[in-house]
Amino acid sequence: MITPEIIKSYALKNAQEHQGQAQAGAVIAGLFNHGLKKETIKDYIAHINQIIAQVNLLSVEEQETQFSKLQKNIGKRKTREGLPSLKGAKQKKVIMRFAPSPSGPMHIGHAITASLSYLYTQKYHGTFYLRVEDTNPENIYEPAYQMLKDEANWLFNKKAKYLIQSQRMPLYYKYVEKFLAKNKVYVCTCSQDEFKNYTEQKKNCPCRLKKDHKARWKKMLDKKGYNPGQAVLRFKTSMQHKNPAFRDFPLARINLSPHPLQKNKYRVWPLMNLAVTVDDIEQKMTHIIRAKDHHDNARKQKLMFKALKKKYPHSYFLGRIHLKDMELSTSQMRKDITAGLYTGWDDQRLFTIQSLKKQGYKPVAFHKLAQQIGINQVDKIIDKKEFLLLLKNFNDDK
Repeated sequence: MITPEIIKSYALKNAQEHQGQAQAGAVIAGLFNHGLKKETIKDYIAHINQIIAQVNLLSVEEQETQFSKLQKNIGKRKTREGLPSLKGAKQKKVIMRFAPSPSGPMHIGHAITASLSYLYTQKYHGTFYLRVEDTNPENIYEPAYQMLKDEANWLFNKKAKYLIQSQRMPLYYKYVEKFLAKNKVYVCTCSQDEFKNYTEQKKNCPCRLKKDHKARWKKMLDKKGYNPGQAVLRFKTSMQHKNPAFRDFPLARINLSPHPLQKNKYRVWPLMNLAVTVDDIEQKMTHIIRAKDHHDNARKQKLMFKALKKKYPHSYFLGRIHLKDMELSTSQMRKDITAGLYTGWDDQRLFTIQSLKKQGYKPVAFHKLAQQIGINQVDKIIDKKEFLLLLKNFNDDK
């Protein structure tokens, strides 16, 4: 139980370590030994601050005298003995990845998710990939390529292997040929409304039964072939699937928008599930940690692995971490920076890695925070003040 006496004990201890001025972050860290939870900090913070203010008004001599009577309350920090084991993990065999899109630099949400995968590859002496998912030419902020690479080098001690999906386009086309050979995909030329109607009626579209899909695929690739919106590559599942999103879902489309790196070299671009499946197979992923809102995508990718007779990686899902009062949309940040609301990506009001690094936070703070949160599917809400207290505690923790 967290009593005022216990709070005061930690405030007095910390005050003596900091020339008479206790800090809330360190006091809160001590209270974790007495059952304080991240989600309940908000219930105690006002009382903690009140007691700290009282302690900081005492002379150093008074602090020492009072602490001598209360030091029995100071407990030993309870620490997790490393990360829990991953299912089926073997030393030097674990391969994991973090796959951001280049819509902007990394922010704190990226750091938490990516750090878990990185820490596990360190635990097992495995391999960690930073894979930039840039197969949507319309949602790319070109400076982000270098930003993501630089931030990964800093956050992961230059141990992340850096890959860019748009530089692997021939590989995705090769896998389309494999799916075609196994009759697992087809080229659909139905309009969106027509296909939606078939989906709602749980009926196969006429394209599914055609026999010339290799030729139709070549026509998608041909500059003189289909136009954007006239054809899409679909994966064969079942049009009677209980989840409409799984009914012959799309894998590739024609997009003539210039790509920042590839310009107009390619006209057919893989959608996420195709590119992710191919890369996870080629890079021999063994374990994947991702947000639970990707649960359906993981199931789709598992179907594609099965079609190629490949073993699907062990998958773990994270609950949504809602960081209150913190803008984490890089698209919105870009607009606000352009509008002059922020001085740049390293503005101290932003929760980008650039900003937090500039403020003195070290990679270990993000790693410890990620480890503290762990692999948990429960959604969490953390407000700005609570979050900064936690991060500062981990940054200062020796």
